[in-house]
Amino acid sequence: MTREAQGARYSAQPPGNFRVIDEDEQVVLCDGQGQPLGLAGKLDAHRRGVLHLAISVFVFDSQGRMLLQRRQMTKYHSQGQWANACCSHPRDGETPLVCALRRLQEEMGFTCALTPLFTLLYRADVGAGLSEHEYVHAFAGRHDGPVQPDAAEVSEYRWLTTAQLQSEIARQPERFAPWLKIYLKERSRELSAPV
Repeated sequence: MTREAQGARYSAQPPGNFRVIDEDEQVVLCDGQGQPLGLAGKLDAHRRGVLHLAISVFVFDSQGRMLLQRRQMTKYHSQGQWANACCSHPRDGETPLVCALRRLQEEMGFTCALTPLFTLLYRADVGAGLSEHEYVHAFAGRHDGPVQPDAAEVSEYRWLTTAQLQSEIARQPERFAPWLKIYLKERSRELSAPV
């Protein structure tokens, strides 16, 4: 049995310093239906908890396991917590699908075809006085090839079935990103039927 088949974790080399958010980085503000309303600084939007657009990508392998990443300790929130393959924010004028494809390549080092999975509006405290208030476009893809995460973003990765993931969350919820727990609670049906 291969290491991956046994659910082994794969580590990326951590960077030497804390990641600072680019002051010019912006998110797209939106209404409750996901319609763009303007722009705000990324950190400011998370401090004020204003509604903005986001993407979330779920990748499954041919065995039906979900790819998880452990957020690097240098991230500005939810450091060291496990999350789905990648999450991010579309740039001004960028479609959610293009953003999802871009960030999957940037964070996890591969691309695959993505299909829309669901949209969801949620709010969650992510610590350090910050909150996520997002209208999320979730996508799903299938990948059986190599994973080469960016060490500035991801400290390790692994593959788990949805049932294994839910069991781990029940035992140690603090180890998982708030949004992942929300997705599994609100959209478990979609996440139990991988592409």
